Amino acid sequence: MNIRFSERAKGLKASEIRELLKLTEKPEIISFAGGLPAPELFPVEKIKEITNEVIERDGQSALQYSSTEGFKPLREIIAKQRMAPAGVNVTADEIAITNGSQQGIEFSAKIFVNEGDIILCESPSYLGAINAFKAYRPKFVEIPMDDNGMIVEELEKALKEHGDKVKMIYTIPDFQNPTGRTMPDDRRKRVAELAAEFEIPVIEDNPYGDLIYEGERHPAIKSFDKEGWVIYLGTFSKNFCPGLRLAWVCAKPEILQKYIIIKQGVDLQASSLDQRIAAEFMTKYDLNEHVAQIKKVYERRRDLMLNSMKEYFPKDVKFTFPVGGLFTWVELREDLDAKELMPEALEQNVAYVPGGPFFPNGGHNNYFRLNYSCMGDEKIVEGIKRLGKVLEKHYK
Repeated sequence: MNIRFSERAKGLKASEIRELLKLTEKPEIISFAGGLPAPELFPVEKIKEITNEVIERDGQSALQYSSTEGFKPLREIIAKQRMAPAGVNVTADEIAITNGSQQGIEFSAKIFVNEGDIILCESPSYLGAINAFKAYRPKFVEIPMDDNGMIVEELEKALKEHGDKVKMIYTIPDFQNPTGRTMPDDRRKRVAELAAEFEIPVIEDNPYGDLIYEGERHPAIKSFDKEGWVIYLGTFSKNFCPGLRLAWVCAKPEILQKYIIIKQGVDLQASSLDQRIAAEFMTKYDLNEHVAQIKKVYERRRDLMLNSMKEYFPKDVKFTFPVGGLFTWVELREDLDAKELMPEALEQNVAYVPGGPFFPNGGHNNYFRLNYSCMGDEKIVEGIKRLGKVLEKHYK
């Protein structure tokens, strides 16, 4: 067949993580590869009960089309319960519901980026965002990170160097994917200031902010945003249930309207039923109590993984110590390629995500990402032990 794909489609490649997840579906594989929340922590019985209540009370409305911006009671709850604790005081009119935050990421590129425009992002950055952005054929300028996330002096330097070609800054300030690093408050404030100074939108992607294990939650970058240049993406995937595919964009109305118009052309709306289920859950129950239960489990699993890595990995292997979120980031010797080591790991029935694809301009193949949220305690220890054996062979 001579299928004439568009130039945009020709450049699209399958996500390395998604392809890898196909391998990890085998029951014998201990997978640290995904970014999945632990399914045993989903509030299944409560959702079953609430779904029945919603259907009995509001069945016709819940099964009908609804507004593109989303169910207003849910948007009001998000403003009060999710945005206000992050230091962002907004109304429901500044929030639109999306089908997962991945949709918000993709819409952001569609709204702001033309072919050849520059996106500034952390180095490394979230692979799902990189792949979504690449469809619009931008250029990426990677901003170096240290243990405190994006280095704002380097961000400022890039903004001055590239000028009007920069159309967007993309950042994950809390427990960043893939590194697990967190941006301190002074840097967040400076990012917001730079956005206003250079009039460049910041896409603040925050799927993990609730999952802090030590200290208090950080204020969002958007909390320092005085002129509306910061666009906040939030989600219920990591703190509630990813299968509902409910997330939101928070932005000033003239920007938010672009997201709503694009959504009308893509899928009209998020599920009416799922939005009502989420709103009812957060009206009847305290989501923060549910998050507290999740955090206890994930913190224990993080500690178990990091302690196991200290015990079983070669001493020269470096890794991050995240204070929240789902990931730790592993650095090998520069001459080692984590992707080339992957078949050896799979032979031991253990999986990780090679780090190279997290760098949009390539290179840096001596890194890999590990997830600790989705495996039980025994499997974490056993998986790290197996991975340690693979690495030891290359450190002798």
